[in-house]
Amino acid sequence: DLLVAVPALRSLRRTHPGHHLVLATTPALAPLVDRIGGIDTLLPTTDPSAVPWRGPAPDVVVNLHGTGPQSHRALDALAPRRRIGFRCPTAGPGWEGPEWADVVAAHPHERARWCALLEAVGLPTDPDDLSLAAPARHPAEGPAVVHPGARYGAKRWPVERFAEVAAALERPDRPVVVTGSPDERALALAVADAAGLARERVLAGRTDLGELCDLVAAARLVISGDTGIAHLASAYATPSVVLFGPVDPAQWGPPAGGPHVALARPADRRGAPFADDPDPALLAIGVEDVLTAAVSVQR
Repeated sequence: DLLVAVPALRSLRRTHPGHHLVLATTPALAPLVDRIGGIDTLLPTTDPSAVPWRGPAPDVVVNLHGTGPQSHRALDALAPRRRIGFRCPTAGPGWEGPEWADVVAAHPHERARWCALLEAVGLPTDPDDLSLAAPARHPAEGPAVVHPGARYGAKRWPVERFAEVAAALERPDRPVVVTGSPDERALALAVADAAGLARERVLAGRTDLGELCDLVAAARLVISGDTGIAHLASAYATPSVVLFGPVDPAQWGPPAGGPHVALARPADRRGAPFADDPDPALLAIGVEDVLTAAVSVQR
C-alpha cells in the first residue's frame, strides 16, 4: 500500500523543501522507503494508534493511513501546528481535508485519493509520479516472475493455472522464477513442481524486500494477483499481467498507458476480498487469457 502513496509523499517533499520529512511506517518497508527517495527518516511504527515520536512538536502532520480515528488521534497526540487528513468527526478538531466519501466518488483509484487529499488543502500533486529508479546495475533482461500468493484466498488464482502459465513461459534462455513470502514457499513450490521447474527457481522465502525490488526492476514480465508485487511492477514500469478478483482494478490496478494488463471479470465478482476461497471473478480468468495478455506486454 505504501507504493500507492508515493505521489503524495513526493508532493509533500516538493512543497515542504525545508522540512525534515519523517515517515511513520512498519520497519519492514525500509528498503522500499530508501528507493522512494526524499524521505529523511523512517520512524518505525507498528501500531497506527501510537506514533513513537520523541522529538519536538511537528510543524505539519499528514495522515496517509486512512480516515481514523486511531491514526488521527495518534497524530493529535504530537500537538502539531497543522493537521492534514480526511475528516474524522471522532478525532480532535483542526484537521484540514475533504470527506472521504466525496473523494472516493470522484477518484476511484487509491493513488489518486491521496493526491486529492493534498490538492484539497492547496498542495499540488502529480498522481503519475510513482516511478522508482532502477538499480544502478542489473541485467538487461531478467526472468519472468510468477507470483502465486496473496494475503487472502479470495485473491489467489489456482495453483494448477499458475503452473500452466509458468510452463508455457519457460524457455532455456528466458527462465521463469516463482516468488513469494516465507509463508508462501509451499505454495510457490507447488507451482514450480506442477510446472516442471527446478526447485532452485523458487525464490519464495529467499529474497528480502530490497532483493525483490531489484528482481522486479530487471524482470521481463511479472504475473501475479492483486497484491504488492503488482505495485512494484507498476513502479518500475516492468511489463505485468495482474489478475483481479474481488476488487475493481479501477481502485488498485496499474496505471493506464504503461506495459500492464489488468484482467478482471466484473460480472462474476462476489466482492468479498477477505474470503478464504477464490472470488468467482478470479476463477473466470483462464490460462489463455493470461498468456495472451503476456504476449501483448512483454519486452
